[in-house]
Amino acid sequence: MSDRATIDARPEARPDASIDGLAAELREAVESGLTRPREYRERQLDGLTAMLLQHTSRWEAALKADLGKGEIEAHLTEIGFLVAEARATKRSLRRWMAPRPVAAPLALQPAVAKTLAQPLGAALIIAPWNYPLQLALAPLIGAIAAGCAAVVKPSEVAPATSALLAELAPQHLDPRSVRVVEGAVDETTALLEQRWDLIFYTGNAKIARVVAAAAAKHLTPTILELGGKSPAYVHRSADIPATARRLAWGKWINAGQTCVAPDHIRVDREIADELVEELRRATAEQLGDARTSPDYGRIVNGRHLERLTGLLGSGTVVTGGEVDEADRFLAPTILVGVDDASPVMQEEIFGPILPVLPVDGVDGFIETMRGAEKPLALYVFARDRDAVRRVERETSSGALGVNIAVAHVGAAGLPFGGVGESGSGAYHGKHSFDAFSHHRSVLSKPTAIDTLRVIYPPFSSWRGRLAKRILG
Repeated sequence: MSDRATIDARPEARPDASIDGLAAELREAVESGLTRPREYRERQLDGLTAMLLQHTSRWEAALKADLGKGEIEAHLTEIGFLVAEARATKRSLRRWMAPRPVAAPLALQPAVAKTLAQPLGAALIIAPWNYPLQLALAPLIGAIAAGCAAVVKPSEVAPATSALLAELAPQHLDPRSVRVVEGAVDETTALLEQRWDLIFYTGNAKIARVVAAAAAKHLTPTILELGGKSPAYVHRSADIPATARRLAWGKWINAGQTCVAPDHIRVDREIADELVEELRRATAEQLGDARTSPDYGRIVNGRHLERLTGLLGSGTVVTGGEVDEADRFLAPTILVGVDDASPVMQEEIFGPILPVLPVDGVDGFIETMRGAEKPLALYVFARDRDAVRRVERETSSGALGVNIAVAHVGAAGLPFGGVGESGSGAYHGKHSFDAFSHHRSVLSKPTAIDTLRVIYPPFSSWRGRLAKRILG
């Protein structure tokens, strides 16, 4: 994801000495058994929920200060999203923690096989700035559910949310198993130097390589939630007005600063003009004058606004293009006359600029995907089932939305994660619990009757034939 990592900002201060040894300290909380009982995990989930609900107005203010988020958007994408996730996790925890029976093969009978979910240990969660609350706490919900201890490193690029999280977490979560570490490059580097049992990073692929290299020194597993240029393809059979409304919503939410937002649109050439006009109409209907709309956010800081402004010359502006540096405002902007060599197509846009590029049917769209990096999401809009099936079969992405954009994030039963350059590993719902768990294999066989004697040497001819038959 473009420029979302906390590790790539300028250092602001030397790391606090209390960071040293933090991984070992938190690992002790797991190894001592503190975090393992289900009741403890449930209390922590209750504490996280209370932290969100008892201070709702303060979270709203922090998100407004950092990203210009309106009250409703803050609830839909951050506060309410997390409350629902924590409550659903608590309801499911007993079932998720229960041993899972596995059928033992005939050759091992009598025997009992099962898997046991065990906490991986001490986890490091490095969060980005674009959803600074959701993407810090959603992984933490999984860590708590799995019985792990964790450090959350929020993004210094969203300072109001980071400071509030650091203030409130110790009041609602047990500091013996959950810590919040603020800071920038130095703090993140000091954390990465320690041996963790899992590192969960959300950000861009460049910094993900730094994280992966640090993890490799200790053979630490990683979950890397990255991004890429997530395309939308609009087939000639699509319902154009409905498609435009759904694409506009998915793109302009959080002022385009969403990892799964449609980065650009590929549209069948014969309907391109109609789609552009419907996108312009849908944008006006949803946001009106975006500058005064309470439902339209702001660019996170001047550096990112400058980067986005530099991309506006990549094509012809159909609507939008207005910039107010003092207000960190960039209007929702639709570009045409763009090709794949344009600057706007060379990087993840991560802002409210939407290029529309004509293609020659589903063959033309699939051709654009060949050789390109696999995106975090791909969206196809079509009523033609054959076109949808071809996109399903002949492309690869972290997720696929059919006639909808972005909304798959809200389906807790679906794993959220990338593939290739867009990330590795997945979470949300049960997948979060699994991400922070080791599923230990257990096989138990009684000794009263030793049926394994048939495979003990020395092998006579008849025992050898019997062993082959049983094992074959």
